[in-house]
Amino acid sequence: MNAIEVKNLTKKYKDKLAVNSINLEIKEGELFALLGVNGAGKTTTIKMLSGLILPTDGDIKIENMDMNKDVFKIKEILNVSPQETAIAPNLSVKENLEFMAGVYQIKDKDKKINELIKLFKLEDVLNKKAKTLSGGWQRKVSIAISLINDPKILFLDEPTLGLDVIARKDLWKIITSLKGKITIILTTHYMEEAENLSDRIGIMVNGKLVDIGTSKELIKKTKAKNFEDAFVSIATGGEL
Repeated sequence: MNAIEVKNLTKKYKDKLAVNSINLEIKEGELFALLGVNGAGKTTTIKMLSGLILPTDGDIKIENMDMNKDVFKIKEILNVSPQETAIAPNLSVKENLEFMAGVYQIKDKDKKINELIKLFKLEDVLNKKAKTLSGGWQRKVSIAISLINDPKILFLDEPTLGLDVIARKDLWKIITSLKGKITIILTTHYMEEAENLSDRIGIMVNGKLVDIGTSKELIKKTKAKNFEDAFVSIATGGEL
């Protein structure tokens, strides 16, 4: 079953065509990476798929629900971890989790919070104010918060941007542990991240979704030495 179905999705801003009639299907439990250079249309696409902005044209179905008719129901089953770390800096890690559990009216909030503490190994930082944490810990807490409502679909926008190698690898392990349990749409500029984590990868160029496949399929198609070269070839129209 498909978690997401998109037909002729289009977004115009005055004279600029940010997203140009894309078609896409993402399976339940799939980790789908959306790649592209800056300005390719990734963020606009994610905003439409998560119900933050309305498309100019086209159809979006999330878990067989129509975005135009059921946007509030859809928002109940998804969540977004934005590129900007989404935590309250003056609250402790535990207070951040408790606050968001209250916002989402989680019934058994203590159980859910304890699950997230264990998954993200937050025991040692629970009582620390969020603003005192390193960038890696802040990203962990931010992603933990995005899972507080048990979303069926999770959007991760540049989850490891600016993190050191160790912090990035730690988050990769957590993201990998979620694969198959929920549907994840990942945007990233790190080719290694997309290659290691994704089931499939979509590449956007100038608002168009120009290619989709596994990293191996895209390497084979472009006859490239590695995935980074394959991406460059596709993004530049064949110029390595």
